[in-house]
Amino acid sequence: MPLIEPIIRPPAEADSLLLQITTGCSANTCTFCPAYIGKPFKLIDSEVVYNDIRAAAKRFPETRKIFLLDGDVLVLSNTRLMPILELINESFPHLSRIASYANGQNIEAKSDEDLAQLVSLKLNLIYIGLESGSQEILTKCNKRATVEQMITAVNRAAAVGIKSSVMLLLGLGGKEHSAEHVEQSIIALNKMQPRYLSFLSLMLVEGTPLFDDLESGVFEELGSNELLQESHDIIQGLELNKTIFRSNHASNYLSLEGRFPKDKALLLAQLRAGLEGKLHLRPEFFRGL
Repeated sequence: MPLIEPIIRPPAEADSLLLQITTGCSANTCTFCPAYIGKPFKLIDSEVVYNDIRAAAKRFPETRKIFLLDGDVLVLSNTRLMPILELINESFPHLSRIASYANGQNIEAKSDEDLAQLVSLKLNLIYIGLESGSQEILTKCNKRATVEQMITAVNRAAAVGIKSSVMLLLGLGGKEHSAEHVEQSIIALNKMQPRYLSFLSLMLVEGTPLFDDLESGVFEELGSNELLQESHDIIQGLELNKTIFRSNHASNYLSLEGRFPKDKALLLAQLRAGLEGKLHLRPEFFRGL
């Protein structure tokens, strides 16, 4: 079966084989997210998935990394998901890992035994959108997963050997809630201790409720320096023991990469240089391209 557009996958999965297991997102309520507009959530028939796996194995037998589409694969029960993972493992002899998006509710619904079963079949990396550590901001944005659910999800996953790549959305609180966004995100991320952490910048897209709030004046968007300041202040408060950090998405004005804790001072210095105009920032019209 051809992949169903639009295809949304993390930048780090650029070299991974993509397999369509679901379409859309079962929690498609976030006011800032345009990813699955017009793409309703549904499960792909198991036989279709099995046929896709067999066909892909014939074309790409050397595959090492696989990413499961779309935004909500772990909504499947292990009863339905395990045969898919088993067939993937049987079909790709060089497989090193399987990854997928995840959310707090879906991890919460799985037992520790369920999660351990996933790891045993090489599903050992999940991408989870914290977006903000402020529950007030998440509630305003209609995000279904709570901050506490996501903290618990990352820690439970880590306990059985699943690494988490956590995404934070700079600017999500707007001007009114920027300070809270910074303060609460620091607290949440320090509790999570994610293996990977990515900062993206809010980009408002026509057709989303938050874009309508911007147009009506209810929401005030942050400028480039304010986004850099949020990034600086969050990083300054982070006490992470073993985290690979990236802020190199096309939405960001300044590309950053490093490891916590050893590169924290360097990241802060780069952000200060950006704020002082000493580093070249991506122009507005390049963001998102």
